[in-house]
Amino acid sequence: MTAMTLDATGRLLAGPAGNGSSSDLATHLATHGPLTLPGRDHGQWRMGMLRAVTDSGLLGRGGGGFPSGAKWDAVQRTSRRPILVVNAMEGEPASAKDRVLLAYAPHLVLDGAEVAATVVGAREIAICVADHNDATAFSIEAAIAERGHLGGSRFTTTVHRPPDRYVSGEESALVSWLNDRLALPVLRVDKSVPLQVGRRPAMVHNAETLAQVALIARHGPAWFRRQGTQEAPGSTLVTVTGAVRYPGVLEVELGTPVIDILDRAGADAALSGVLVGGYGGSWLGPSHVATPFAPAALAAVGSTHGVGILIALPAGSCGIAETARIVRYMAGQSAGQCGPCVFGLPAIAEDLEQLWSGRADSSVIDRIRSRSDAVDGRGACRHPDGVVRLVRSALSVFGDDARAHAEGHPCTGHGAPTVLTLPSGPPAVRGGTATKAQRRAS
Repeated sequence: MTAMTLDATGRLLAGPAGNGSSSDLATHLATHGPLTLPGRDHGQWRMGMLRAVTDSGLLGRGGGGFPSGAKWDAVQRTSRRPILVVNAMEGEPASAKDRVLLAYAPHLVLDGAEVAATVVGAREIAICVADHNDATAFSIEAAIAERGHLGGSRFTTTVHRPPDRYVSGEESALVSWLNDRLALPVLRVDKSVPLQVGRRPAMVHNAETLAQVALIARHGPAWFRRQGTQEAPGSTLVTVTGAVRYPGVLEVELGTPVIDILDRAGADAALSGVLVGGYGGSWLGPSHVATPFAPAALAAVGSTHGVGILIALPAGSCGIAETARIVRYMAGQSAGQCGPCVFGLPAIAEDLEQLWSGRADSSVIDRIRSRSDAVDGRGACRHPDGVVRLVRSALSVFGDDARAHAEGHPCTGHGAPTVLTLPSGPPAVRGGTATKAQRRAS
């Protein structure tokens, strides 16, 4: 999937990226200008940059939407020197934004990483790219080498290749991998306590978040807030697929109506729904496609911003069928650490598949809801919660179809080809994925 041609409002993918060309360091500097960091620990500069990021209102672009300034403030208050972890795993199969960003603007991500590392006092930057994604790893490694040829860096910047799993991109799973354990999420009762790599606190940031940091460092918080909304400032990258003529990655202002984003991608005139936020996101019905693409506005209609994904479902497709496919995939991508994932998700997938085919008994919808209630909020991580959110939204948006399926009369689109990206892959982890140390030894 490639970046789409951008209009004049493009920020992250300005310059050559908007034309589908990669950016070397010279072109990057010509497009964005130089970025000067203090030559030593400079308390005044660090506090000024922390205020700038806080005042910008930058929210994390990895799906959590946590204020970046608050994360920095918490980490820099720790007594030990931290490590910065760049999350470029992109475990969502329908997402391509991090791949596009690191292919066409790797230096913007590295700039942002160095700014963040300087503010919190980190000397090491660990960039995590899934082990299947060689092109992205090559791009960022080449950019690191290019910067090194110009005189080196005060930072030790390394690329790490955790396993390609949906749950491996969760921040505690990345930190576990860096600690030579399995790339599995861990139960965190108090998320205000920083994760640690060894004995060092770890600050984990999504790649796009750090690219935004690089722009704020150059232009300031007021410039950043010229786009977006009061509660969600700036632009963001959105991967648009499904029933569109021009699938790819768009840069849009937060707050842009969903329908306007779909129109830019050449969406079908008639849609039966839109999947927003990815496979742990939710369905949006046709009556809500004018909703602004921003966290609060989407939450108000029962949806979620998630990781910046829109999948347009054509009028002739079946939302129940597509949901069943996603839930089966998600059941196979669980960490396999607790009952909600090991037993709950496969049971929900089985019920949905029977509903999809029209072979279920009349109580299947109530059974799906009951099982969803039993799973919600009871997992060791949030993986099952995202699946439940998706299922509940499907039973709401496609409620008429669900009832017809349950009565043995599946809709005409139940046999239509899928519009989803569903990679074939190994089943649930079940503790069998090699650790970082084991892979080094193999």
